[in-house]
Amino acid sequence: MNAASLLHLLQFASPALPIGGYSYSQGLEAALESGLVTDADSARAWMVRYLDEVMAQWDAPLFWRLLKAFEARDAAAVALWSECFLASRDTAELRAETVQMGYSLTRLIAELGVADVAILGDEVSLPAAFACAVDALDIPHEEALLAMLFSWLENQVLVCVKSVPLGQVAGQRLLLSLRPELTRAAETARALPDEALSNWSPGLSMLSMRHEVQHGRLYRS
Repeated sequence: MNAASLLHLLQFASPALPIGGYSYSQGLEAALESGLVTDADSARAWMVRYLDEVMAQWDAPLFWRLLKAFEARDAAAVALWSECFLASRDTAELRAETVQMGYSLTRLIAELGVADVAILGDEVSLPAAFACAVDALDIPHEEALLAMLFSWLENQVLVCVKSVPLGQVAGQRLLLSLRPELTRAAETARALPDEALSNWSPGLSMLSMRHEVQHGRLYRS
């Protein structure tokens, strides 16, 4: 991986990217409210299960397919996998999250002159917008996939640091301890055939629906 690609990846996978990632917890705030996550051990258990059952089985494989679709300049495949991702967001909050962040990232890469975003269409999922940037900036796909997973994990840890609360050192220790699980999720995402893809996560869907009516929220999901 050359220096230019690495710097591009660091910029576009950064939590400082102005697309609003910090304002979402993706169901974690509801898990905190319900007492499912209360300390470092339960936070780790939540993240491992989310990685194994959601990210590795659906979100990351779809992102991988979007990367390959952009590489092949296959507009139909880009539209298909982006629409599949949008359709899999089975609560209002989760759908609004990916649409808002996808829109913000699309606008950002257009204003920066990074890529022609016409291929993305009108309603853009976040994975599709990120895949568009990765392709335009010639970022290697395996590294981009790991960055996508790490960005999700880092945001989950930051939610726990602020809301469990965990200390800063405990949060960094958690990130370090989950490196094998991140690697495994990326390997699964690259190898999973289409017929094995699954977004079956009813518990997460229920938590997300509860969050929509939860009193006193820091996060938008």
